[in-house]
Amino acid sequence: MNPAEPVNAQEKYSRLLSCLKEKCSAVIAFSGGVDSSLLLYAMKMAGMNVLAVTAKSETMPENDLETARQFTEEIGIAHVVIKTEELSNEDFVRNAPDRCFYCKDELFRRLKEMAGQNGYRYVFDGNNADDLLDYRPGIRAAKLYDVRSPLAEAGFTKDDIRVMSREMGLKAWNRPASPCLSSRIPYGQRISQSVLKRVQRAEDLVKSFGIENVRVRDHGDTARIEVSERDMHIFFEPEKRRRLTSGLKSLGYIYVSLDLEGYQSGSMNKVLNRESAE
Repeated sequence: MNPAEPVNAQEKYSRLLSCLKEKCSAVIAFSGGVDSSLLLYAMKMAGMNVLAVTAKSETMPENDLETARQFTEEIGIAHVVIKTEELSNEDFVRNAPDRCFYCKDELFRRLKEMAGQNGYRYVFDGNNADDLLDYRPGIRAAKLYDVRSPLAEAGFTKDDIRVMSREMGLKAWNRPASPCLSSRIPYGQRISQSVLKRVQRAEDLVKSFGIENVRVRDHGDTARIEVSERDMHIFFEPEKRRRLTSGLKSLGYIYVSLDLEGYQSGSMNKVLNRESAE
């Protein structure tokens, strides 16, 4: 799908549509985020027979499911919600660096089965070209089940996706990334339902101060907050700082810290880079 790199997002989108028209039908792993929303919209515009499937589990941020439901209803795409059981899988719960493989392995296996049982030719995910450059164990699971990534194959970067989503009038164009809540927990620290709920409540609390893009990294006794540099000033206002600290300590944290480097996608992977360097 990518013999020559298109020079801009519009050309990539035109190429994407052409390729999707050849695919006829597919099941798509649909999170409701900006990447999978653009891909789903393009599949609709290409005239494909589509089934969007959203996985619901304790690791999923609470608002994501409703966002996915609303979008599929708006554009008229069949949508199914399935329950996944990551927390019953010890390989996932022990939270080794390959944690994501076990989550995606269950998801893609089930999507592959659904596609075969219902006559869909392909299974798609929303990975983009930038994802292929990051540490993504889930990509190994995608290869295992022959899952295609049309956005990555067409050369779409995250910036391209936001540009095209805005041009198409998609509400998700500027929506912050919303990865699995397990990404807030350091590798080697076991994942539990109680910790995931605490992270969700902690991030909801920070967002109540008017901050949209936030990660609360759960280091046991310590909540390490990541926000963009433009939002850091909020934490230097004494009354707001006291309210936030008090709220986070009520969730069981003993220490509350602000990461002065700001929000960084995949910051938990830094330890892997350090270990590989050693």
